[in-house]
This record gives sequence, structure tokens and C-alpha cells, in this order.
Amino acid sequence: MTPPEIHRVTTLDLKVRTFAWSFAQTRRGEIEAHFAERQRERPEIWNGRVLLGRNAVRAGDHLGAEYFVTDFASFLAWRDWGFPDMSVFNGFGMGALHCADDAFVMGEMAGHTANAGRIYFPSGTPDLDDIDGGAVDIEGSVAREVEEETGLTPADYQVGAHWDCVVTGASVAMIRILHADISGEAMRKRIEANLARQSEPELSAIHLVRGRSDLTAAMPRFVTAFIEQELGPQPSPSLRAKRSNP
Repeated sequence: MTPPEIHRVTTLDLKVRTFAWSFAQTRRGEIEAHFAERQRERPEIWNGRVLLGRNAVRAGDHLGAEYFVTDFASFLAWRDWGFPDMSVFNGFGMGALHCADDAFVMGEMAGHTANAGRIYFPSGTPDLDDIDGGAVDIEGSVAREVEEETGLTPADYQVGAHWDCVVTGASVAMIRILHADISGEAMRKRIEANLARQSEPELSAIHLVRGRSDLTAAMPRFVTAFIEQELGPQPSPSLRAKRSNP
């Protein structure tokens, strides 16, 4: 598997354009059958409208791309079938909650969601609510997802100055650090209290990550690659041996 690429940018220009996606058109019957099967497994998922990207261009600290509207059933089939059309990508924002004691906060997706059991930062594939002035507002998307999943509002954190765009195959995770002035444990308790007030929360558990030992296979590669970058180079085996044997 190709290692993730991480590009740091400060500006995003993600225009929404009309585009006829041939994958969604030519495989319509298979897509509908696949979605019906997935819906039998998780009745809560529904076939709304989402946004996918194409023609990404990075120049210096700027990322541009074109987005188009498709249905969630087509997106789900494309993802589940191993991304058969690599000319498009899933480009989404993530809010990397970072606490005063350097703990990163992630949520575990609940069993009724399409990504049940996966652990990552608040995020979501952009949809029609994220379109502003003919472009995809990733910053607004992140704020909305953070509030929906955790109950936190922009008043509860300070937004970082840049985006780390983590490219893994057909996914581009645009990750922005959200600094909070409380400890990881305090943040976990606050989010858990918010989840307890919801009848059907998106998250089933809150996880704190302070080091590589906290990373698990349930976390997508774009998340672990970002965390590894933030933690810095891993000490060599010989250096670790010296540290453990003074």
C-alpha cells in the first residue's frame, strides 16, 4: 500500500460543478441492490446527497478542486467496492481536538452508523448543507460535525492556522487542529455527558490519544499518519534500548 502523503495548506478553493458521474450511471442497478443490502444491516442509513471531489490541484499552500453532487448509495458502493473509479476522491474535513495536556480526542462510531466501530476525529463526507456561494465550506463542515457529534461549539476551542491534507488512495482528509484549554479527561467527561443526553448519538465511546501506543487498527490510516506526524520521529530501536537501560 502506498504510504499516505501529507500536504500542509492554508487556503482551500473547492468549487461545486455539475458533473455526470459515469460510475453512478452505468452501475445503477448494482448500486441500488448494494444499498438495499446495507440498509437491511443498518436501517438508520439513508440515501441523501453528498459531495465528492475531482481534479485536485495543489500549489504551494493552496489546495483547489472541483466537487459534484451524487447520492450516498453511489458513494457507499464506490467505497465498499474498493474505489473502482480513481478519478474522483472523498475529500472531507476533520476537527482534530487537541487538549491542554496534549491529548487528542477521537470518537468511536456507533453501531447504527455506516462506519460502525471506526475511531477518528469528528468529520463527515460533505453534503448540500456545506455549500456556500458555489463552493464547499470545509471549515463550516468541520464546525457542524464537531457540534453534532460532541456538543462543542467554536467558542469551546481555538482553530489552527492551517490544514494538513492527508492523501490515502481515494481519500483526502483535510485535518485542522482545534485547541481546547482543558485536559483530555475533562474533555472526555464533557463529551460523554453530551452523548448521554442524546437518544441516538453518533458516537459510542470517546478515546484519548497521547502517544503511538494509543493508536489502534480501528483508526483509519489517514488519522494515524496525522498523529504520527504530530508526535514527531519515532526513536530508533537502539535509542529506545539506551533509554530503558540507563
